[in-house]
Amino acid sequence: MTWIEKTFDELSTAELYALLHLRNEIFIVEQRCPYQDLDYADQAAVHVMGYNAGMGLVAYTRIFGPGARAHGMQREMASIGRVLTAGAVRGKGIGRVLMERSIAVLEARFGRQSIQISAQQHLKAFYESLGFRQTSEMYLEDDIPHICMIRSGM
Repeated sequence: MTWIEKTFDELSTAELYALLHLRNEIFIVEQRCPYQDLDYADQAAVHVMGYNAGMGLVAYTRIFGPGARAHGMQREMASIGRVLTAGAVRGKGIGRVLMERSIAVLEARFGRQSIQISAQQHLKAFYESLGFRQTSEMYLEDDIPHICMIRSGM
């Protein structure tokens, strides 16, 4: 795996197309969830991308420092969102590496601090294993059960 992190302005057209294509493939087509993915938050995000030789982009998150926010997130807290891995690499530990990398990038760019996520409820144990704790009741986001989780800045 090759890992790259870039701000929106640093992304090439090909990188932007690849990440939007993968997000559409997973969140809209695979999860059968028609929603507005292009939310004007990408411009404020740092995009963490994992490439597999021969397969292209297979892992992705976007991260926000405090003061920027994605839909549903508290403005004063850093956050990680749009967490995904391509179906072909699931079950191989790439999701854990992606989240560990995303946490490290967030801390390197914005300092060690608490991080919030809006997690699909069925992934609660996975995120708990990374130090996140549930801080809300279940809520529906695009008809998918989610929970708010926060990882303490320790």
